[in-house]
Parts: sequence; C-alpha cells; structure tokens
Amino acid sequence: MNEGSGSGSGLENDSGSNVDRDCELSVTSGCFYLDHVGDVLLTRNQHGLSWKCLDSSDCEGTTCLGIGSWENTETEIKFSDIYAVEFDSYGLVHSPKLGLGHAKECFRKRLLTSSQQMYRFTVHGFQTSPKEPCLWKLAAFTFGHMDLETCQSWMDQLNYSLIKEVDRPRNLLVFVHPRSGKASGLKTWETVSKIFLRAKVNTKVIVTERAGHAFDVMASIQNKELHSYDGIIAVGGDGFFNEVLNGYLLSRLKVPLPPSPSDSYSTVQSRGSSSVPESGDAVHESDQKEHFPLLHDSVQEVMNFRTVNGSCQGTEDSDHPFNGDRPRFGLIPAGSTDAIVICTTGARDAVTSALHIILGRKLFLDAMQVVRWKTTPTSAIEPFIRYAASFAGYGFYGDVISESEKYRWMGPKRYDYVGTKVFLKHRSYEAEVMFEEAENAKVPPLTRSKTWPFRSTTRTEKILCRAKCSVCSSKAGDGNSVRACQEKTRWCRTRGRFLSIGAAVMSNRNERAPDGLVVDAHLSDGFLHLILIKDCSRPKYLWHLTELAKKGGEPLNFEFVEYHKTRAFTFTSIGEAESVWNLDGEIFEAHHLSAQVLRGLIPLFASGPEV
Repeated sequence: MNEGSGSGSGLENDSGSNVDRDCELSVTSGCFYLDHVGDVLLTRNQHGLSWKCLDSSDCEGTTCLGIGSWENTETEIKFSDIYAVEFDSYGLVHSPKLGLGHAKECFRKRLLTSSQQMYRFTVHGFQTSPKEPCLWKLAAFTFGHMDLETCQSWMDQLNYSLIKEVDRPRNLLVFVHPRSGKASGLKTWETVSKIFLRAKVNTKVIVTERAGHAFDVMASIQNKELHSYDGIIAVGGDGFFNEVLNGYLLSRLKVPLPPSPSDSYSTVQSRGSSSVPESGDAVHESDQKEHFPLLHDSVQEVMNFRTVNGSCQGTEDSDHPFNGDRPRFGLIPAGSTDAIVICTTGARDAVTSALHIILGRKLFLDAMQVVRWKTTPTSAIEPFIRYAASFAGYGFYGDVISESEKYRWMGPKRYDYVGTKVFLKHRSYEAEVMFEEAENAKVPPLTRSKTWPFRSTTRTEKILCRAKCSVCSSKAGDGNSVRACQEKTRWCRTRGRFLSIGAAVMSNRNERAPDGLVVDAHLSDGFLHLILIKDCSRPKYLWHLTELAKKGGEPLNFEFVEYHKTRAFTFTSIGEAESVWNLDGEIFEAHHLSAQVLRGLIPLFASGPEV
C-alpha cells in the first residue's frame, strides 16, 4: 500500500473488469477499497457480490458481515439480501480497524493515514448471527474507487441485478395504529420508513383515527385502486392485522360456509362428555358435498358472496380480486404480543419485518373462517362471518379479552393483571363441541404415568414449522392438505364443562408462551388445532398454564386436556352462563358458532422462522 494514498494507485491500475465468457451470466471483478476493511477484490456473479481482502494485514482483526475476516477468507452477500445500492459521490473512506499489534507497528512506521477520499457507492443489506438467525440487522458496505466511471458502471450493473429480483413491492398501502401496544405505532413506522425510502418503495400511509378505521377503508376501497398496490401493510398488533384482513376479505371473498351446529349434529353419534370413540362405537358418516363443502386448497372456487357486515347476501363484483392474484399482506410489530410476526419471521423486530417486506419474501398463511349463527339462545339465525389469522378462544381467553377492555390505560400489562383475576375466579362454561375427524391427523392415544395419573408418558416426534417448510409447501392430495369437497365426513362430539376452548391456526408463539399453544402447529398445513380444557382444580389448571409459559413445556399432556387436529368444528353454549369468543383480540359474542380452515388463504411478506 502506497504511503499517503492508500490503495489509490493500485485501484487505478487494476480497475478493469475480468469477464468469464463461459458463464451464461458474466462474472465481473475489480479492485476496490472497502470502508473500514481495506483493499478487496470485488466480484459480481449471477447470485450476488463477494469480496476478498488483497492484503492479509488489512484484514487482521476486522469484521465483515459479523464474521472475523482473516487471511484468505471470502465474504459475500446475495442479491436477494440487498435492498438498495446508493452512490455516495466523492468523499472519505476509512482505513481498517486494525488489531492492536499491527496498529502499533503501523503507527510506528507512519504507513497509513486515518482516511482518504474516493468515489463511493454503498450496498445496503442485512446480516444475521448464529445465535439469532431470525433477527435481521441492517448492514451497509461502502466501496471506494478513484475512477468515477468505474463506480457508475458497477452501480448500473448492481441496480440491473436488483431489478430482476421478482416479487419485490414498489407501491404499498400502509395502515398505522398510533395507539397499538404501548402507543408505539407511529414511532415504529418512523423508524422503518427510512428503510422503505432508501429502497425506493412508495408508501401511502394512513394513520388510523378510531376503532374500525382500517376496516372501513379496506372494505370500501375500489378494486382498481387496490390493484395499484403490491401489498397492504399493518403497523400494529395482531388485532389490528385482523381488522385490516377482515376489511379486505369480508367484502370480497366468496367461499362455502362451514356446517352449522344443527347440520353437524345430525351426523354425530353422541358419546357423553368424551370425544374418543369407545370400543364398538361407530362414527356416523354423511354426505356433505351438496351443502357446505370446505374450501379447496387453491381458494379458486368461490361462491356464496358476503357483504361488509359479514352477511351472506350481496351482488357479485365483476372485478373481483380473487379471480387473479391476491395482494400480499405485511405486519410490522407494534402490539402487545405480536404472535403472528414471531411465528412468521421468528423475531419480534420491526426492522426484520420491514426487510421481509422490502425484499419480497413470501409465504402463505392458513386462515380461519368463523361463522356466528346465533348470538343468544333466543335470537334468530343470522349468519355473521369473521376471519382469524392466528387464534380463536372461548372461556378463559374470552373473559381475559373482555375484562381487559376496562384497563386499556394500563397498556400490555393489563393482560397479566386481568389474567390473574380471571384465573382466580376459575369460571367454567357448559358447551357442546363437534369437530370433523381428520383421518391423517389423529393424535396418538396417551399412556398415563403411574406417578402422575393425569399426565402422560407418551412422547411423539414433533416437526416444527420453519423457513421452506416441507409440510406447508406440500400439495393437495399428499395427506396434509385440506379436503376438497369430499363425499364423506366423520364428525365427533364432546360435551361438558370447559375452562377454555381454543382453536389455533398457528403455534402462536410469543414472549409469554415461547413454544406457543401447539409447538408443532404449521403456518399452512390446512388444520385447526382444537384445544379443550375440561373443568379441573385450580392447581391442575395452574400447572397447565405453567407448562405454557416455559420453553420445552408440555401443556397438552394432561388428562383434562383434549387436543384434536381438525379442519372444521362447531360450538354451542348449553349453560346459563356464557363467555365470549376472542378472535385475534376482537370480542365476538356467539351462542352458536362454526369454523373452518382455509388453507393458504393469506399471502404474507415473510419467509418463516429459522428454527
């Protein structure tokens, strides 16, 4: 390295590009000065950029992409992980961050200056660490060169490569909930909006002013305008995402309704308070094809139009979005639990979620269609539809969300306070639940422990949902898909007093329940996870809740817990006292209710957790 000029002369003499003509896409190389690192050989191929230190002394003790850069170590970043390339004009680049021994030697010999001026461009991407593979941190790499044309040429090549990256959004509709969680919605958006600006993603931002504002906008927006956006983003919590989603789906999606409680009742043989068939019992089968078949995996066959209020009447829209591509949804966490973000990205981090959106990551989520047939025992049958992306719960879950409305001023802490109050009251509710039995998803019978008779010794292998999940990507007909208009259905019935009834679409991992309600629930496998907690003593129920709250716990491993994988279920309250349902944080009153899973209904900007 020349004194006083860094690598200036070297760059000028070796600024040409070497092109491998044998490759389908050319491989270009050139010598640059990487800020805080030193001279590097920069190479562009069809997958991305890579660089290698030319002088081993430059790399001593430095760090590139979070990895120690020692002699002969090559570093790279894929185009799929680059969200922007910016030209920084003429300015300073800094010398390497040297190891202590080498720094003393350089200082003694006066071989380096602290900085020098060059033409520069910066590559913006992200980096992860082995300890936190799901947490994406912003990373910027500034390359310098003495020749302006060389920098501009590389800039053009890199931007051309980024343009070819498919599925990246250019125009987004963003809803911001200013009072979500700890009232941090606006602050969260201000933090990540700079990343969208740098990535040249246009955003139309709507800050909600009242409850239901986002729902009304999504329900009334014209499809022509909706098609001009590459995605709809919610900055808030799970409940706010649910509001945006319902505003879109209720006025547009046409699917067959699930069976009502009265429809499924006639197909079931009663087994008292147990849903497990006794020896010799037969489960009645019925032909459900003519009325209420469940939705096909592709969600292409649509019927039974719904209006904004969830009723089953209306007129068909000739410009229906579901006739073509559905818009992708995105969620930037600013809520109280943020279970959807944790399950789909693996991290409760706004920057990570923003990068998933900007880089066009994509997966599909199951959704649960919930139909209220009757609000009270004496009310008329009036179907009313809502959709849930993560969870629906009755009893304990409904009481917590209902009571917590009185303590909104406490912020997220209200859930801990109200949860304790509801636990101490120990209320149970009488109900009848019927569910479709899935032949390929039966839960194996449990073997009881001799030490703890209400615990099981059975251990089954659990396949966790992760990025590029084989279960979620399986196609219809491979044993994991939602049935498509099967002629025969099998239904089971259970009746009794329950502390809680829950139906999970995904695992629902969060900071209070690190493994979620069902650790091996998948994002898009076409199943609901029905969890029935029968009336039991407080200590037993507390043990169940304690298992939920710890990593590696087994909250389903109790005799008073019924767990079933199903595609549809019905609910009827049969006692005098009634709770309410909790649909992704929304209070939903229902005396008669039914629900079904819609596989892969929601396209989402995410790639799944790195487990």
